[in-house]
Amino acid sequence: MNGGLLRLTWRYLYFHRARSVILLVCLALAFLLPVYLHLLIRAYETSLTQRAEETPLVLGPRGNEFELVLRSLYFLSNEGSDSRLNLADQQGMDAQGRGLAIPLHLEYTAQEAPVIGTSLDYFEHRQLRAARGTFPLVLGDAVLGHDVAARLDLGAGDHVLTDQTSLYNIAAEQPLKLRITGVLAPAGTPDDGAVFVDVKTAWVIGCIGHGHEDLDSPENQGKLLGRDDDGSPIGSAAVAPYREITEANLPTFHFHGDPKALPLTSLIVVPDSAKSATILKGHYATSETRQLVAPRDVVDDLLAIVFKVKRFFDASFGLVMVMTVLFLILVMTLTWKLRQRERETLKRIGCARLTLVGLQVSELILLLGGALAVALGLAYVLLSVTQSFFFLQP
Repeated sequence: MNGGLLRLTWRYLYFHRARSVILLVCLALAFLLPVYLHLLIRAYETSLTQRAEETPLVLGPRGNEFELVLRSLYFLSNEGSDSRLNLADQQGMDAQGRGLAIPLHLEYTAQEAPVIGTSLDYFEHRQLRAARGTFPLVLGDAVLGHDVAARLDLGAGDHVLTDQTSLYNIAAEQPLKLRITGVLAPAGTPDDGAVFVDVKTAWVIGCIGHGHEDLDSPENQGKLLGRDDDGSPIGSAAVAPYREITEANLPTFHFHGDPKALPLTSLIVVPDSAKSATILKGHYATSETRQLVAPRDVVDDLLAIVFKVKRFFDASFGLVMVMTVLFLILVMTLTWKLRQRERETLKRIGCARLTLVGLQVSELILLLGGALAVALGLAYVLLSVTQSFFFLQP
């Protein structure tokens, strides 16, 4: 196809620009949905598999494997669920000595961002680094993901309140004022949208641990009811627990109940060898209350379902494309008849029959190429918006 033929075709399309634009838009809209769906599923597959491959094993309560993996990898809330792990599960995993067990506590939020109770091992495992400040080192410390810090315009030295769990129950957990010690560098993962604290701080948010006012101080003597057998002060109901952890009241914080029963959502398990992974899977295979799953296997099963649904949409898009092609053939046939006089004029000035056919073909190629380019551009814009607001966000 030579340059003169393309130039003549372009001039014709420009002269009939209203009709050309209508055809271009119709074709672009017909191409848009299948192109967008293909890009979305490809991005979905890449994101899921990459994070799953970075997470060798996940230990959680026996039940829905999809829920456990998506909760542990993408920080879906565990609020309202009675099925939990506890600290004894982590201690049992550590006692086996076959790898690293990283705790996850996922029940609370702060300014609508999930609060992740974990350990410093999590940051090393995910290869996260602090762009500013430090990781949480003391009870009450928090480090913000990059997106959370940008959205709230907060940084090291500021404070953030956790969200109240119930607006109508005054006996529910009250917000805890967290001290921000750092901001993570952008990672392009769900970690960017989370607030990270030590797992003990997560227990304090849930009022499992708290600190009290100093009942031995003169100003609080009226709240002292007496002392128990070991001499510890007994306070009245007027003694309020602290909802902010400072250097002054940090020593007063303690936890109630059996330490082994302290709740966790799940454990990320990083075995030290393939043999250890196999032994751990066998150990939990017969457990009636716990399950150890490989996120990559679960994600593969999830993607298999997604691709089955995609095949249904592909069949629907195939029918749409057939109708679009028939519509385009109809338009080009009518155009061919309307341009009869134009073709006769071109023949009289010496234009070959093959050139006339080339004009029609080049017009079709330009329209299809332009429509595909527009559809691809719109698809990438939609994909960006989808990922920013809905796609695999916590």
